[in-house]
Formats: sequence, structure tokens, C-alpha cells
Amino acid sequence: MSTLQHTEFQAAIVDLDGTMVDTVGDFEVALRLALADLGWPPVGRDFIARTVGKGSENLLLRTLEQVGAPAALYDQAWARYQHHYLAINGQFSAVFPGVVEGLKLLRARGLRLACLTNKPNAFARPLLALKGLDVYFQHAFGGDAFARKKPDPLPLLQTCKALGSEPVRTLMVGDSRNDAEAARAAGCPVVLVSYGYNHGEPAASARPDAVIDRIDQLADLLAVSLG
Repeated sequence: MSTLQHTEFQAAIVDLDGTMVDTVGDFEVALRLALADLGWPPVGRDFIARTVGKGSENLLLRTLEQVGAPAALYDQAWARYQHHYLAINGQFSAVFPGVVEGLKLLRARGLRLACLTNKPNAFARPLLALKGLDVYFQHAFGGDAFARKKPDPLPLLQTCKALGSEPVRTLMVGDSRNDAEAARAAGCPVVLVSYGYNHGEPAASARPDAVIDRIDQLADLLAVSLG
């Protein structure tokens, strides 16, 4: 924590699903409708919460495996999933407590902000706008914005470049080991929220610099550097 407090941060990169917005409800509805279109049963919320984080493509592949459907069904399932997700995007999700307050605080202290998620751009950007979060970010990059997704460091390095910030002075705020591993490899400090979708594991198991219960707790965590 002392390292975080004494870092003069230039920017922050914030994850979306499980960090700013609880989107399990959206995933549940879109997957249920897509599977029903193809004659397969739904999957449960617990499975979804354990599986999200590596992109919608991975979620769908794992879902087909979970219900016993052949992998060859993927293209059809992806088309139906996209159709339903775009139709219901944001309707069954909610912004976590403390998110708006935390983003306002970071902006007020002069940090440049970007949202970086493994969620496809076509899903991520409309969700940010619907929840009124897009106004806080200079950039928003989905999982298809770059050649590789988190936990690869490339998306973080490219986002730092877009923000004009040094990785060592750019804080990654996420909810899973994907965020932590990507941040470590990119040279960014990382803070994880305790309530996210870390594949059923405690956030602390990813060994971030700190774990917080609400994003607005960054005010205390970074008191010296933001003071």
C-alpha cells in the first residue's frame, strides 16, 4: 500500500464487468435465449460468474461445453448470442456502489481514465453509455480492440500509449487475476475489488497491490499521491 500511496499517478485503467457493472444478469438472459434458440438448456448464474472475464467468445465456448453441446455449434450460437445480448444489453445489470463516486474522484484529481475490458466493443461501449459511465473516460477499449486480450499485457500497454501515461504511473483497477496478471506483465500497479468475478477465487489470491470493497475507497488508498 505504501508503494501505491507514494506513486504520482498519471492515469487509471478500469475494467468493466465485475468491476464497475454487475452484468451477470445480462449474460444469464442472453445465454438462456441463445441456447433456447438452439434447443439446449440454460446455465446457472454461479457458472457464469465463475466463467466471465476472458471475453464473450470464451464464455460461449465454455457454456456450450457445460451443457454438452458440440463445439461445432459455436458459430450458430455466437450469432444468436450477439443478437440477444445487443437487444438486452444493460437491462439486467447494475452499477456497483461507489463506482461513480470513485470515477469522479479520480477525474477531479487530474487522472486520465480509460475503460479496458475483454467484452467486445459492440457490447462494452453501449453499456458504458447506458449506465452513464462513458462521460468519465477518455478512451474505452473492448476485447476486440487489440490483437490479444487480458491477461496478455498488450491491451494495457496500448491503453497507456493512448492515454499518454507511463505504465508504472498508470493504475489498473479490476476484479480478477486476468487484470492482475496483465498489469504485472505491463508494469502497472494493480488494485482489485473484492466483489468481482475472479473465477470463484478471492481477489487477494491474485496478489494485487491492494484489495478494496468499493472503488471510491481509492480516495484513502491513494491519499498521498492524490493529496
